[in-house]
Amino acid sequence: MKKSVFRVSLGYKRLPVEAVPPFAGWVVSCMTGSTVYIKPPVPLVPPVPPDPTAPVDMTTRITALQVAIKNYQDGGSLALTARNVALAAVIEGLDALAFYVQTVARFDRDMMLTSGFVPVSTNRAQSKLDAPSITGIDNDTATELNVHLTTVANSYGYEVQICTGTDAWTTVKYSAQARTITLTGLTTGTVYQVRVRALGGSTGQSDWSMPGSSIVD
Repeated sequence: MKKSVFRVSLGYKRLPVEAVPPFAGWVVSCMTGSTVYIKPPVPLVPPVPPDPTAPVDMTTRITALQVAIKNYQDGGSLALTARNVALAAVIEGLDALAFYVQTVARFDRDMMLTSGFVPVSTNRAQSKLDAPSITGIDNDTATELNVHLTTVANSYGYEVQICTGTDAWTTVKYSAQARTITLTGLTTGTVYQVRVRALGGSTGQSDWSMPGSSIVD
């Protein structure tokens, strides 16, 4: 019987720039210490001792992109250029890791999943993602909400928006996982509505979930 072949989806290239660091960080956490992916082409963390001949590690690239995203909030062409350079460095690293993972695990979907990348069968076209469902919202810590979601297959992450009253929806978080997404810096005594969508698939994102709501103590 012919084996099914899986490839690593490159949908991370279509993620909003703010969603790239959480996804790349998820890949690093999944691959670090792996007994399968023992020779990644890009170091996952800074080598000890330092190796000037090795490519810049993924953790350093991700941190640089996070800083560049924050700096760009004030605008300016130089800040935009710096953000784009930092983004390109992270995508370059993800591309190298994706090719490596596909080489190692192209016949094993479960093994590929352990890398943090999303496997796609070569036998079917990519489709639009299902919308996630909010299964619970907890207020266990002051000024924070923990949002729990259903996992959406083949997604690269999740975008979370909140609003209060009749205000417009505002994106406050990108997460690479759905189990628990913590929203911080909220105002005590305020009722927040929350909605989430999955990122990836043929259209880049799913429809929004049905909103959930909770008061912050």
